[in-house]
Amino acid sequence: MVPRFTPLLVILALVGLPLPSLAQADPICLPPVLERLQSHRTQPGETLASVAQRYRLLPQTLINFNYNLRPGPIPAGQQLTIPPFNGFPVTVPPGATWQDLATAHGTRADLLFEINGCIAPGRSAFIPGQRGGEVQNPLDTYTGLPFFPLPQPATVGLTYGWYQATPTAEQPTFHSGVDFLAPVGTTVLAADGGVVAFVGQEGAYGHVVILNHGQGRQTRYAHLAEILVTVGQGVRGGEAIATLGQTGRPDIAAPHLHFEVRQEAPIGWVAQDPLIHIPPLE
Repeated sequence: MVPRFTPLLVILALVGLPLPSLAQADPICLPPVLERLQSHRTQPGETLASVAQRYRLLPQTLINFNYNLRPGPIPAGQQLTIPPFNGFPVTVPPGATWQDLATAHGTRADLLFEINGCIAPGRSAFIPGQRGGEVQNPLDTYTGLPFFPLPQPATVGLTYGWYQATPTAEQPTFHSGVDFLAPVGTTVLAADGGVVAFVGQEGAYGHVVILNHGQGRQTRYAHLAEILVTVGQGVRGGEAIATLGQTGRPDIAAPHLHFEVRQEAPIGWVAQDPLIHIPPLE
């Protein structure tokens, strides 16, 4: 499924605020990072380092968005552009794809897609991290999930990754999870123990359950019918959390569970290939 909503937890985690229940969260298909810049008017005595520290950014990030800045004191009254997290803007070459930009800047196409508004590249884009640096790959510390999200192994209807087209999208799209084929009414199971962070209707996901598993791990279960858990409830791995339906806007016609694995990173909740993290299909 093409991701159209990115959890508000992304922004709260980045600024170090407590993570609330998502039960009352507004739909949050966040606009591109470059549409979420804020301004800061400098005060007497402020320096590049002190402003960067105030917004939990690297000094180089401020320079990336304010090219007249230099290390040291900043004249009072100067208007600065402040991005929500570390990175830099780039001009997108005509016809370039997210994969082209990912290759050019040493990052991941799916990550660029999500933080730039889940839309095709425009005239400019935000690249996380620093020029010439590497974005840490959250897979490095991920240890996997102990349970399959359905009672029986299932055929994969659509894998994680980029597609030139799907039955519901004519343009290249990013499928942020894996679709496991199963009949409507099949029980959906928690892939690991955790706490229910969100239940309800969420755009293309339809009826969805989101579980937080601690240590920055999260799973999502979409296109559900009946939901059997509530926000804040603790669940065990392998416990029934819902039944399968056909809600939302599925990318394939056959009934299926859309299942995602996400890992919290400095730039947000990044979708992973679920097939890497679940027990082997037998």
